[in-house]
Amino acid sequence: MVSSVKKREILEKIKDAIVNLDIEGMQKACKEAIHVGMPAYKAIIDAMAKGMETVGQKYENSEYFLAELIMAGETMKEGMRLLEPYLDCCKVETIGKVVIGTVRGDLHDIGKNVVVMLLSAAGFDVTDLGVDVQPEKFVEAVKKSNPDIVGMSALLTVTMTEMENVIKALKEAKLRDKLKIIIGGAPITQEYAEKIGADAAARHAVEGVAICKLWIKNI
Repeated sequence: MVSSVKKREILEKIKDAIVNLDIEGMQKACKEAIHVGMPAYKAIIDAMAKGMETVGQKYENSEYFLAELIMAGETMKEGMRLLEPYLDCCKVETIGKVVIGTVRGDLHDIGKNVVVMLLSAAGFDVTDLGVDVQPEKFVEAVKKSNPDIVGMSALLTVTMTEMENVIKALKEAKLRDKLKIIIGGAPITQEYAEKIGADAAARHAVEGVAICKLWIKNI
């Protein structure tokens, strides 16, 4: 029988592995947690989420930068890879659904991928449409998964206009009023969001996730 103190120590190791960007430490801690029979969702993934929350705070305080955010995501992915065989029997409790993608004509995905990773860690069920996503594909995904939020990313000024096309397509499909829409990327501003009819613009991934969590809380 493993003591509650020992279990807390293991979960702290998992959290610290993400904060310290320690993939090897994550591997060891997850294997230890699995070995003692700790529940994947209610304990291990929760510890990972707390680690990602700390990483997000460090990013906000300019202690960490994009490279660290990405590395923290890779550390979490390694933990999830080890947990995967133990997740099928468990029911996932999600706080909300998000459909996200980089708009048509734009192939940049680093920022979007960080957002996806942070949203997943926060408890969202995320449908990632990838890059170069046409408006019709956003509409199709919304019809299929009935999300609470649609997120769009664009890194280029020449592709940011596609965001408005997606919103128009959602309006034509009579889906816009059921959703919150958040946009992000280097050229994106709150003024632009208001101009095209989006609900919010995020300056960076951490802020974007905070906005999404606030929306869900207020639904």
